[in-house]
Amino acid sequence: MANEDVKSTNPETKMIGKKPLRPITQLLISIAIIALVVIATVFLFRYPQRLGPIFVTALMVTLGTFLLVLLLRHFMLVWFSYLHARELAHQEIPENYPFVSIIVPAYNEGEVIQSSLSSLLELRYPYYEIIAVDDGSTDGTYEKMKEFEGNHYGVRVSVYRKENSGKADALNYGIRRSKAQLVVCMDSDSRLTPEALRYAVYHFEDPSVGAVAGNVKVINRHNIWTKLQALEYIEGLNIVRNAQAYWRTVNVVPGPMGVFRRTAIEGTGGYDSDTFAEDFDMTVKILADGWKITYEPKAVAYTEAPEGLLDIIKQRYRWTRGVLQALRKQKGLLRRSNGNITTPLSLWYMIFEGLVWPAMNIFANLFFVWIALMVGMTKLLVMWWLLLTILDLLIAVHAILMEGEDMTLAIYSV
Repeated sequence: MANEDVKSTNPETKMIGKKPLRPITQLLISIAIIALVVIATVFLFRYPQRLGPIFVTALMVTLGTFLLVLLLRHFMLVWFSYLHARELAHQEIPENYPFVSIIVPAYNEGEVIQSSLSSLLELRYPYYEIIAVDDGSTDGTYEKMKEFEGNHYGVRVSVYRKENSGKADALNYGIRRSKAQLVVCMDSDSRLTPEALRYAVYHFEDPSVGAVAGNVKVINRHNIWTKLQALEYIEGLNIVRNAQAYWRTVNVVPGPMGVFRRTAIEGTGGYDSDTFAEDFDMTVKILADGWKITYEPKAVAYTEAPEGLLDIIKQRYRWTRGVLQALRKQKGLLRRSNGNITTPLSLWYMIFEGLVWPAMNIFANLFFVWIALMVGMTKLLVMWWLLLTILDLLIAVHAILMEGEDMTLAIYSV
């Protein structure tokens, strides 16, 4: 196998943490969390007896609705994540490895592009090529990429340069020059773990699968902001994808690591440049064409997260605006199923997570604070926040155990 004897020289590309838990252990921990929350909620509801009947009714309805949605959401995510994990536990990785093209678009990534390309040359996979596309950089990115051009132990690295026109066009440029039927699209600041491709490509033995989403982790865990994002990726993004993968309707193939069937990309006309979220836009278009999209937790890619609050806000603004742009383009998919009802449900769930659920959180908390302060029940207010804090902490611990990650990240859930 090509590159089989190459040892990783970059410690940042290694997996962080211990071996993930078995599926049944994950399920038992999840049931324990839900039981604990139910018990705490019953205990909490013993206090409203000091209020008047109107306040009691308002409080019970609001809290009951909020906690019911909270528990239902967590239970559904855990249950379908468990089912998908159980499926993966019984899968065997075949030894017939198809040829793969890896597309690396870059714009002014001179500081990280060489470590990214180096990590790709360490993949334990026999048949692949690397196509690096410089999108009109002005910081010497192209010159640093050219140092890798050529043959490396059977892996061909091709480097191209074009005028600046955005990531979507750079990806299309690279795909047109690729030779494989399976295409990896990744960010230039990403680093794939050596086994990432082996675990991702076997899903394509199912001819209905059009794409596989990778497991994205934050590599630059230097301050509170990057550590918060590291926990967010573990708890919020990857567990949701794990649940969606049971239905093969993952609604975002992430930019740092996505593997696509070439015919699925070509059937959509390629990446579009008219949104801020070309990754989500491509995912929705592939789902709209009737393809299935799954998730592989062992196909790990490490990515650089924004290190300052202002940069995070700018990133989330681009993500939110891009998602809304893509949904507007494919709004018909929210109403039609193409024979698969789980596809529009997956998109509606994304709208719920991004818009409805945050609004419910804010309203429920403000309403509860108002009720507690109006009648002088600060003890009830403290207990409410304590309950939510314990729940957040338990869910974070559960997610970290599932991923085999650094347990110290759990403190950032408080």
